[in-house]
Amino acid sequence: MQNSSTRCFKPQVLVALSLVGLLAGCSSAPTAHDNLGRQLFGHTPDGTPVYLFTLRNAQGAEARICNYGGLVLSLKVPDRDGKMGDVVLGYDNLADYIKETPYFGALIGRYGNRIAKGQFTLDGRQYTLATNNYPNSLHGGVKGFDKVIWQPSLLTSPEGPGLKLTYLSHDGDEGYPANLSVTAVYTLTEDNALKLVFTATTDRNTVLNLTHHSYFNLAGHGDILHHVVTMPADKFTPVDSTLIPTGELKPVEGTPFDFRKPTAIGLRIGQDDEQLKFGKGYDHNWVYNKRVGEMTVLARVEEPTTGRVMEVSSGEPGLQFYSGNFLDGTIKGKGGWVYQFRNGFCMEPQHYPDSPNKPEFPSVVLHPGDTYHNTIIYKFSVHK
Repeated sequence: MQNSSTRCFKPQVLVALSLVGLLAGCSSAPTAHDNLGRQLFGHTPDGTPVYLFTLRNAQGAEARICNYGGLVLSLKVPDRDGKMGDVVLGYDNLADYIKETPYFGALIGRYGNRIAKGQFTLDGRQYTLATNNYPNSLHGGVKGFDKVIWQPSLLTSPEGPGLKLTYLSHDGDEGYPANLSVTAVYTLTEDNALKLVFTATTDRNTVLNLTHHSYFNLAGHGDILHHVVTMPADKFTPVDSTLIPTGELKPVEGTPFDFRKPTAIGLRIGQDDEQLKFGKGYDHNWVYNKRVGEMTVLARVEEPTTGRVMEVSSGEPGLQFYSGNFLDGTIKGKGGWVYQFRNGFCMEPQHYPDSPNKPEFPSVVLHPGDTYHNTIIYKFSVHK
């Protein structure tokens, strides 16, 4: 889902614990240790430096992440022949991310997905948000978490190397109530998984729905219609013409939204179906019959030509699957690749869209004294 339509292992070179403090500050000057996983990526228009952090495992997999927007800039994993390839879309430089991006690789908040008409009521008070995806609010507003500078620090843990990002979102930020303290930890694991752990605390009641928004292409190029998807969800949330859920939880059986058995993305995406027309393809939330917080494999995606497989796990109750319907050939991405229609897909574990206005949906209210938690794991393997 995008603007127009919208967690190991030892790194190849170990980062000594004594260097962690040196590598922590985003505003510090580059040091002699930058070759250990940190380098200057660019500057924001106001001159703030932005840094790129590289995580590598013993298998040769690599994740590159920057502290502007928590962006995953590249993610290299092997195919069935052991050849490494980048499986996420994006840009080669910071300026393009700042200028215009359909949320490539972004950390999304305060609220992932849409809130109807940019309004919700909490504790008897109505809050008004930016309608940046008119007539609705999308992905946290005009300057969501995807467009702020996060405070970074490199980590070592039993799981392996990681990157910790923190941010304090002040009361009133993009119209949302409360001071919100957010932490995001990225870890690249020994078994080739990118693990994301989002936590947050608040000083008064607020709504929160964090997620991750990489555009994946397991072939590394071309369209994604031949990717085979399995999602063990028996319902989805139908939407209106502005992609706001109607409130119904509709069975997938007998619809193009039934991915309970492995199905190519392109098999039914062109069917004469009102929901597909509204989304210009898949841009919907799938509903899982499980307890909120229970880690579950929400989706499995296989790319037949390379053999790459991605499993998406989370404790969230829903998964937004977006098939890149608004990529239109106007974006020149990494290596000069011009991203065409459906050249990437997104798998975004989250709560349902417009939950602040749908009391029948699982609650997205975070209370003082409680800790928000969302773990997302993108696990990569190969099918021989």
